[in-house]
This record gives sequence, structure tokens and C-alpha cells, in this order.
Amino acid sequence: MQALGDILRTGRAIDGAGGWPRVQVDAATWTAAAERLGEGGLTLLDLWGDRSRGPQVHMALLDEAASEIATATLDCPDESFPSVGWLHPPAIRLERAIRDLFGLEPVGAPDPRPWLDHGRWGVRQPLGSRPPGQGGGAYPFLPVEGESLHQVPVGPVHAGIIEPGHFRFTANGETVVRLEARLGYVHRGLESLMAGATPGHAARLAGRASGDSTVAYACAFAQAVEAGLGVRVPFRAAWLRTLMLELERLANHLGDIGAICNDAAFALMHAHTGVLRERVLRAVGQAFGHRLMMDRVVPGGVAVDPDGRGLEAVAGLVDEIRLRFPPLVELYDNTTSLQDRTVGTGAVTAALARRFGAGGFVGRASGRAFDARRLSGDGPYRMLAFDVPVLQEGDVNARVWIRIHEIEQSLSLIAGILDRLAEGPVRVELPSRAGEGLALVEGFRGDILAWVRFDEDGRVLRGRLRDPSWFQWPLVEAAIEGNIVADFPLCNKSFNCSYAGQDL
Repeated sequence: MQALGDILRTGRAIDGAGGWPRVQVDAATWTAAAERLGEGGLTLLDLWGDRSRGPQVHMALLDEAASEIATATLDCPDESFPSVGWLHPPAIRLERAIRDLFGLEPVGAPDPRPWLDHGRWGVRQPLGSRPPGQGGGAYPFLPVEGESLHQVPVGPVHAGIIEPGHFRFTANGETVVRLEARLGYVHRGLESLMAGATPGHAARLAGRASGDSTVAYACAFAQAVEAGLGVRVPFRAAWLRTLMLELERLANHLGDIGAICNDAAFALMHAHTGVLRERVLRAVGQAFGHRLMMDRVVPGGVAVDPDGRGLEAVAGLVDEIRLRFPPLVELYDNTTSLQDRTVGTGAVTAALARRFGAGGFVGRASGRAFDARRLSGDGPYRMLAFDVPVLQEGDVNARVWIRIHEIEQSLSLIAGILDRLAEGPVRVELPSRAGEGLALVEGFRGDILAWVRFDEDGRVLRGRLRDPSWFQWPLVEAAIEGNIVADFPLCNKSFNCSYAGQDL
């Protein structure tokens, strides 16, 4: 099988692309890369449209065997490009979004339906030619044939304070035959808002792409900016970023474990993990001045330098969770009624996880060992020892155990960071010049991609963010098939995909 570099060899390397290379390709090379994706030799990291320098599409690719990343760029002078989705289904929703936002047509695409455009924007193709808006009409869900089938529509408005999403179940009795999700209700146009912004303001937007991953998004965007401008952040800033990433991972995993157990009617676990999550947020608030650490990571470094008292609070947090978390793990493992709900429920096969490039606990619960922290160059993660837990079962229980093991790894990483954290500056100034950069950061859900291009004045021409949920939401649909409708909340929570991160 051809390696990534061999496929893109006929293309023209773009000067000034920081972080990872970008290559200008022709339609034949673009299609060859798509064919390689379909064969399973490469992993799709992202696919997005662009008009900042004429109509273009970009495809970020990962060669896992070689630990290499590169972006292929194809000009679209006729407003179209060869579909990747007809060869590699994980690209289908990304192509639908490109059509909705930029008006670039994926020729041969297997799914012509809109994705983000619900017919209510007032314009069509808002990042394209901006013609008058047109009503979208009823959304054509995929048909299902068979006897004794009925449909159960759920959402987009749900009970509780959660984001909107519509789920259309087709069931035979209680058994789900097909689930199809309709998302896009929380689209905010972040990519449009970034255009013309300063790096600082664009970073604030990036940090709000998905609030529970504000540190990971801010880190990804900041690293893309720094790669594009050739900036190296101070030692202390890099280590503080890593500390914040692990604290964010810790808080979210604790909350998720409890919420999964709560959906299985085991509220006791939810209460105890909720207390521990609150302990994390309080320590974080004391150290960084914000419980979610929003706007604490900025291009060029970090905005806050915690004092000794704040770092002592984090160290005390590690000791407390190390004491109180193991009994909760034992409680989870020894509660038969809980295991009966989680073991074997909502399984994702290893082949499907690999095909979709599923990241984070979703991929690692199904045998895919990829972790973007292993690609962090000369950053702090290269100097810290940690394991990447992997299981094969791919069910709700496996996704819980991956979170448990990652909590243990995060506690060890936080302790190691505190031991190595040296005094020094935490921020450098950015130059104002043209450039572009790409970065990949491991958030608690999985890898987050950021790409940014600047004009000569250092303002953003085009910014792109890609959430792990783009490649995880389709797996929710696959995982619930053959399960009962009543297990959907449990299965869905074990994925905990981001609505906002999907819709941007």
C-alpha cells in the first residue's frame, strides 16, 4: 500500500505551511487519496471548503503507520470537486456541510441532502455566493423497509438543559432497526465570524466551539496560529497548557462516568463522581481564575500564571481523587445490575472505529489506539510517561473503563507536570504577517483539528475547527441498531458527542 507521502508526491508543496505540510494537488491525486482512504490505508482527519484564495477544498490525512499528517488542497474553478464520500463514507457529512456553506459541489456524492442548512438562514451558501434564502421543506430521512416497523421521533427539544438534536428511530417492537440523527440546530457560524478577526479574538471564538472542551479547542487554535507564524511559546506556558488539558480531561471523564451510571438508574455513582468533578472545578478556579479555564490559553502562551497557592490546590486535588476514586471503581465493577445494563450494550466494531477514524474513548474502547498526544513533537507530552488504554469490546462498559483508566493516567500526568513546572515567562508577542498553520490536540473526546490562514496584517483569512464528534455521531447510529429503544440514552451518553462541536 502506498504511504501518504507517496500519494502526494506529485503535488506541489505549499511554502509557509506550518505544523504539518500542505500540498496542492490535481483531481487525479485527490481521487487517489480518496481511494486510499476507502481501502483503509489512511485516516481522514478533516475535509473543508475555502474561498479565501479562490474556491478550494482541503483534505487533512493521517498515515497512522508512519505517524505523518498532510493536507491535500484542490482548486475548484468550476465550483465542484470529486466526491470523497462515494469512496469513503466518513466524508459524506463533511461534504454536505461544504455544499451548504460554500456552494462547492461534490461530484458523485452519495447523499445530496443538506446537513447544516435547515432552510432558515435567510441566505443559502453563506460563505459562498449568498443568493436569497429558500425554504428547506421537510427533511427526507432515509427510508426503511420491512414489516411491523414503526417510527419514534425524539427531539430536537429534549428534557433537561441539553443541546438540540433530532433522532428518528425505526423499530420493530422495542428493537431499533435504524437510527438517523438530524443535527445542525446549534450552528453559530464560527468560521464566518473568524474571518477578519485578530488571532486573539479568533482564539476566543475557538474556545467557545464546545464549552466542555474550551481548553482543547483553545490549545489547538493557538498551536495552529503559532505554527503559522513561527512562534515558540515559553517553557512554562507549554507546561501550563498541558496541565489545563489534563484537568479538563479529568473533570469531563468524572462527569461522564456518573452520568452514564445515572442513565442506568444508578444515581449513587452519579452523586459521588459529581462531588469529585466539583472538587476539580473548584481547584481549577482557584489556580486559573475560571472553573472551565475559558480564555486562559491564548496564542503565544497563556493568559494566567497560577501562584503557589493555586498549584497547591491542584496537588491536593490529585491526592484526594487518588484516595476517593478507587472505591468508586470497585462499586461500578461489583454492581451486578449496573453491569447488566452496560456490558454488551451499544457495541461498535473495531473495523468501524478504524474506518471512521474514531478518536478518544470511543475509538480506544473499540481497539483503535490513536492518541494525538503521541504526535506532540517536542512538547511536554514527549517528556512525560503515560499509557494509552485500549480495549476491544467497544460497548458502553468498555467506554466507561477507558475513561476510568484515562483518569488514572491524568492524575499521574498532573503530578508529573507539577514536579517539572519551572518559573519563567508565560507569553510572547505574535508578529503580524501572513502565514498558515495546522495543529492536532487531544481533547477529552478525542483529537481536535485546527487550521488557520492569515493575511499580511496578521488577521485571519480563514479559520477551521473540527470536533471529534464529526466521526463519532455516525457510530452512535450504528451502535444502537439491534438494541432496545430504552437503551438509547445510556448508549448516547457513553459517547457524549458534542452537538455544538459538530455544528460550529
